[in-house]
Amino acid sequence: MSLLTIILNILLPPLSVFMKHGVGSILLISILLTLLAWLPGVIHAFIVNK
Repeated sequence: MSLLTIILNILLPPLSVFMKHGVGSILLISILLTLLAWLPGVIHAFIVNK
């Protein structure tokens, strides 16, 4: 995992998921979790981008 990915996972979780996986169900889940609360979105981004 690069430094850029770690920074994006913290600041903009859906963007980091999009850069790794593209448009799909994983991105939709990341967006929903980030909108629900920021921390679940960050945790999800770290899990799917490892």
